Amino acid sequence: MNKQTPYSRMQTFWLVILRLLIGWHFLYEGIVKILNSGWTAYPYLMDSQGFFAEYFHSLADNPGLLAVSNYFNIYGLTLIGLALILGCFSRIASIGGIFFLAMYYLSHPPFIGAEYMMPTEGSYLWVDKNLIEIGALMVLIYFPTSRIIGLDRYICKLCKCKSS
Repeated sequence: MNKQTPYSRMQTFWLVILRLLIGWHFLYEGIVKILNSGWTAYPYLMDSQGFFAEYFHSLADNPGLLAVSNYFNIYGLTLIGLALILGCFSRIASIGGIFFLAMYYLSHPPFIGAEYMMPTEGSYLWVDKNLIEIGALMVLIYFPTSRIIGLDRYICKLCKCKSS
């Protein structure tokens, strides 16, 4: 450990790498949707199963709510990804990422017998990549690095933030 951070160099390094990898995943998913002008969440929402399927189907069936859902998916994913990569408002971005991933998890829960239109990378039972990424974002909330390596370092100097 050094005097400036509560983490060792290797802890800081791997926490920053974790933040960058998750940020890249969110940013890429958002950019792909931006570049595909015909992208819509409609098929994904209609493919929903589980306890909240009716809610997700109702989102897809309502043109206004679907448009809002599309907008939030496209720009929310992009902004969360940028924020995590740049280390700018990382705690807020992590919370936003957890919200998105929780919605994806609830929409397509990995339950026995659930078969979805989109193939998965493997066989899951209760734990899938969304749940794992939620756990990783929780780590980033409680072990923040953006005030060490990121724009939050400069934002906090300007705003005279307390360290947390």
